[in-house]
Amino acid sequence: MRRTSDVITSMLCLVVMGLTAAAPASAAATGTPPTSLRAAFHVHSTMSTGTLSLESLAKRAEQQQLDVLVLSENFTLRYDYGFHPFDGFLAYRVHFPSVMEFGIQRFLDEVRTVQQRHPNLIIIPGVEVAPHYYWTGSLLQGNLTMHNAQRNLLVIGLQKAEDYEGLPSRGNAGSFVWNRQSLANGLPLLLLVPVVGLLKSLRHTSSTRTMSKPRFRWVLSAMLLLICSGLLVNAWPIKMPPYSSHDGGLGYQPYQALIDNAIDRGALVFWSMTEARDFSQHAFGPLGTVTVKTEPHPEALVLTEHYTGFGGLYQEARRAVTPGGVWDQIVASRFTADHKNFPTLIGEVAFHGTTDAGKDLDRVYTVINSSERTAESVLAALRTGHVYAVARGEHNVLLQLDEFQVSHHDDSADIGDTIENSGSGGVRIRVGVSTIDQKPHRTTLRIIRSGHIIKQIERETPLRIELMDHEAHQGEWQHYRLELVGASGELLTNPIYVAPRTEAHMESSQRPDPDSGNGIKT
Repeated sequence: MRRTSDVITSMLCLVVMGLTAAAPASAAATGTPPTSLRAAFHVHSTMSTGTLSLESLAKRAEQQQLDVLVLSENFTLRYDYGFHPFDGFLAYRVHFPSVMEFGIQRFLDEVRTVQQRHPNLIIIPGVEVAPHYYWTGSLLQGNLTMHNAQRNLLVIGLQKAEDYEGLPSRGNAGSFVWNRQSLANGLPLLLLVPVVGLLKSLRHTSSTRTMSKPRFRWVLSAMLLLICSGLLVNAWPIKMPPYSSHDGGLGYQPYQALIDNAIDRGALVFWSMTEARDFSQHAFGPLGTVTVKTEPHPEALVLTEHYTGFGGLYQEARRAVTPGGVWDQIVASRFTADHKNFPTLIGEVAFHGTTDAGKDLDRVYTVINSSERTAESVLAALRTGHVYAVARGEHNVLLQLDEFQVSHHDDSADIGDTIENSGSGGVRIRVGVSTIDQKPHRTTLRIIRSGHIIKQIERETPLRIELMDHEAHQGEWQHYRLELVGASGELLTNPIYVAPRTEAHMESSQRPDPDSGNGIKT
């Protein structure tokens, strides 16, 4: 992400100088336990802005005992600044390494080739897409500002070139449309009118004694043809992006268009690092200061829909995942009779190469509880939230989740699953946490029910806790999740869901005795 910001800054210098509809799976499945796979999510190679080849990334992932590599190559890094309303042909354009430059089919072929050489590693193709950016200010006033070039979505799992070719993005000509701006792009053709007139006049002057006027007309005609051709080439393709780079009032319309397009093609779509800030200013003498900025935008999780999930754990400060925050509110708002599309939290490493301080493939990763060791099962687990995210702590300490289960009577559920609260008795929560090195490390565990912390303890690993929750509202949907923080690192789980009892249960079950306990027992 930061690497892309540097790319945008370089472009400005040149300008100045010149969840699908899948419900959470039931816990009553086959008796086969899921396979826990460690996945590096949001990885760039030399096919876009990374410094390591995909082959080198695969070898490094295997050395770090990762099971899944989820690529997020920059889809397109083509930028333009034009003089409105003629920004189709009076524009300066630059481009940088991306999948569009590398070639979509070539990208997919490279993924398949490296996958064949590393059968024990699952490599999932994906792209990072910024559907829209816009400009304010001007070069002449010295206050040119580029907004939202780092407002990114990760589109994961598409396997066909044609699926990528139609993704709506300002740099993807395959998604351009005919509009009024397209007609403006044809204005250079008007230069052909005087050219035709000049060429016709040459017929009447060919027999004159002096050749100065015909020669001048030939030169002028040639110049006009060159200008016309140059402007048309600069405006090519004549079609334009559906959203203007001078329109800052579109809100999340371009982003929803990308989400819907990608989901319809079978992709998984994740909001990327919505609370990361990108801001830089660059002085250009008498032209003033040029600003590049993308503000934190956690509201994107509320103002868009149908996306698969979001990056909730990465190496920057985050508030959307705090108890009762945006994430819990979104989950609560989607508890309906046909509950669908709970957003899946993932961990994002945003890896471009080992030259970035504090970055490595296994610095932040996502543990995927997959039914099988296949790409299809990995994608299915991501869709349904059967994952949790981990970030390394001080001295490379790494937490691991040994158990997180919610049960009611004989029914139990793991991360991403749903059980039903019959209304009698409480809900039992079991948690087990340790570290990869199996040594004691201090950590703070919070058990969160529907945005409220119902238990918090600070203890050394390994730790185990069993908790009875009698205070859960039996007539409402509930969701339980874990948060572990401290010098030992950070771990965030996706929720376990508890559904309200059905009418049949309501008639046959009794309400719990209000004096049967104090609500929470350990």
